Amino acid sequence: MKRVYIIGAGAIGKVLAAFLAAQNKEVVLIRGSVDNLPTRTETIRVLLVDDSELAATVEVSTLSKYPQLDGIVVLTNKSYGNEDLGRLLKGRTNDSPLVILQNGLGIEQAFIDLTFPEIYRCVLFATCQAVNEHQLRFKPAFTSPIGIIKGDFGRLETVTRQLNSTHFPFRAEADIQPFIWKKAIINCVFNSICPLLEIDNGIFHRDPGVLELAKRVISECVVISKAQGIALEAPEILESLLSISKSSDGQLISTLVDIQNNRRTEIETLNLEVARIAKAINKGDSVRETLLLGEMTKWKSELSLHK
Repeated sequence: MKRVYIIGAGAIGKVLAAFLAAQNKEVVLIRGSVDNLPTRTETIRVLLVDDSELAATVEVSTLSKYPQLDGIVVLTNKSYGNEDLGRLLKGRTNDSPLVILQNGLGIEQAFIDLTFPEIYRCVLFATCQAVNEHQLRFKPAFTSPIGIIKGDFGRLETVTRQLNSTHFPFRAEADIQPFIWKKAIINCVFNSICPLLEIDNGIFHRDPGVLELAKRVISECVVISKAQGIALEAPEILESLLSISKSSDGQLISTLVDIQNNRRTEIETLNLEVARIAKAINKGDSVRETLLLGEMTKWKSELSLHK
């Protein structure tokens, strides 16, 4: 059994650590934003879909305590820290696989550039929200696929089995790129429109006018995905968006929570990355609304950081 190191002690990192610890798997939750703090234990409580509660005690530490990370390294930190994190991890992980549980496009590039030998991407189909410091509400929508950026399918299956649990299911996926793009497009909608309107995720199934704006963003992004060889269709993405909107009615998207708490957001890997790709292939005019919403969200985020 391999130890699992989860870097990033936010909501998803805590929930994953709790589920693995509850299965008696060896897991360490590593705080990504601070270092050189004493190792401690934390009891994490997860409210499940049926309102029952799972509780598990997890070791919480910092990266300086682990000069070598032998096992599986799971990244649930904010993706804008990947370049710095990659440099910190280089030489510590040896041949340990990296599994990236983050949203966005191109977020694995820092680790490719640093020649990490095994890199896998997970597309999360779950919502998670903190109730208080030690309790979180978790709701999986579908089994989350994990696919290959660098590596082989046999190792991917081994990694997936190690991370899988009844409450937080994962599966090995041979072609992860369509899932990455589909989730990124959905996030381009939620993570820009909801923060700008300061509204919860349910707005899209409640308000036809806001849904029309979502449809336009989806249509713009699909043009770019197809230009990149990812054959997605707007109706399929819209159906998924509405399903997520209904299932997470009343919940706030992470970008809005970050802005409310004066934290940096990940909008640059969503709307702004789609716009960057579009410009690089001479299709910049195809994503005007996607770009504008992304820029407005970034401006709102930057204003919150200076409060």
